[in-house]
Amino acid sequence: MRHQVTIKDIARHLNISIATVSRALRDLPDIHPETKKSVLDLAQEWDYQPNVLATSLVKSRTKTLGVIVPDLGYYFFSTVVKGIEEAAIEAGYSVLITQTGESYERELTNVQNLSRGQVEGFIISLSRETTDFEHLKRLQRRGIPLVFFDRECEEIDASKVMVDNEQSAYEAVSHMISNGCRRIAFLAGSKNVTVSNQRKAGYLRALREGNLPVEDSLVIYGDYHQSTATTCTHQLMNLPNPPDGILAVSDRLAIGAVLALRERGVQIPQEVALVSFNDEPICSLMTPTISSVSQPTTEIGKIAANILISQIEYKGESFPSQVKVLKTELKIRESSQRK
Repeated sequence: MRHQVTIKDIARHLNISIATVSRALRDLPDIHPETKKSVLDLAQEWDYQPNVLATSLVKSRTKTLGVIVPDLGYYFFSTVVKGIEEAAIEAGYSVLITQTGESYERELTNVQNLSRGQVEGFIISLSRETTDFEHLKRLQRRGIPLVFFDRECEEIDASKVMVDNEQSAYEAVSHMISNGCRRIAFLAGSKNVTVSNQRKAGYLRALREGNLPVEDSLVIYGDYHQSTATTCTHQLMNLPNPPDGILAVSDRLAIGAVLALRERGVQIPQEVALVSFNDEPICSLMTPTISSVSQPTTEIGKIAANILISQIEYKGESFPSQVKVLKTELKIRESSQRK
């Protein structure tokens, strides 16, 4: 791990006392303006962050992991967090968990607050609004370990734990094609989210290999709310040539699609087949039951935590980034099984 900047480092570099640096950072009087400016400029350049726990910590280690997820109300994220906690506890670490609510500003605030609270590393799944990654690059410059899961940042060289989203979507669409679907739509998430784009790539590959039409009107981007999926499904079914199959990027969107199809009296799967992702428990309780791609969520969390802890405890100069891509399983149920 790289050294985290302290007031001692600033004082040594400027050849002034630690007390002077402390007073300058706290904007106290009796400091020459040029000295104060030098301290503040260097603190900004070196990305100095105050250690608010320094007075109460006997050791510099907190053995605490910071976890940032979009929404714990989603089955996927809550079960990943369960895996993170299990692995952390087994290794003698604790976990601080925050949610962004899909907001970039909240993600930024969470990163800043957890940094001040002296977590030793971060496990993050990005918000759908996040397109500026400077706050995460800053963590790396400060030598704070970082692991992505599910939603990654291609601009940052960091460890990540994913599933093979492209192959998963390819298999889901291929399944619908084998069951007679010829016009398959995709209810996507945000264009900013890598998961959605990876699944779209698999969707398109399956269509091309099946010699089926690839039409922009059959791909609809949106948020992850059930009501949005209902609206988007009505939009799809109002097309002059509506789809006979729908791939939804999540189970929550699939439920919204089911509600729209019911409102229109469309039979599932006879008229429109449906497959989604995450395999939440509700998939086997719906009528019809929903075919869904099952992901090893708890394992994702455990692997992410173990990678982060290994990085925190690594004694070498630079920890090599690790990429773990896990397999999924398509759970075929009534919503897509025509044969």
